[in-house]
Amino acid sequence: MASKRPTDRLSRFFSGVAEHTFQTELGVVDPPLVDYLSRLLLRFVRHDLVAPLDSSGRRLSDLEEMLREATFRLGDAQRKIHCQIGDFALFWAGIFPESLRARSGMDETTFQQYCAHGSRAYRVASRMEPHDSAQPSSDLLDRLAERFELCALGLREVRREWERNDDAEGGVGGSLLK
Repeated sequence: MASKRPTDRLSRFFSGVAEHTFQTELGVVDPPLVDYLSRLLLRFVRHDLVAPLDSSGRRLSDLEEMLREATFRLGDAQRKIHCQIGDFALFWAGIFPESLRARSGMDETTFQQYCAHGSRAYRVASRMEPHDSAQPSSDLLDRLAERFELCALGLREVRREWERNDDAEGGVGGSLLK
């Protein structure tokens, strides 16, 4: 019997749409990468998980703040924040690229900066061995770095699909959140 919890429905939706988008539309057959991206979407549904905390517990909501914070971290904490920087940049570049242009009159170069910083953050994290098996593998992070803009494009397509679903269901969240 299928669970009726909203997160279960949303998880199945993101998994299905991401798999279809990446495999069928973009020709990317990489299940671990697609699974990572669908989990990223599910994780970022909670607004408080979009941005990491600094060492004092303050929420970092700006990419530059995150990059500065990364210089103060060591070991697993440094790897983790670089993964979070990559995730943050990928989420905004993929799901809400228009917001990057809308912030303080920023232009297309902001999108490119997010792509560059996100790709570099994944690459840096990929060069550090995880000490926790729950962290993404170095190989996966390397593929995210290499295919950052393709992943952002795929996430934009996922957004279009959820907007189509939302329109068909008559409002915010449609049947996914019921």
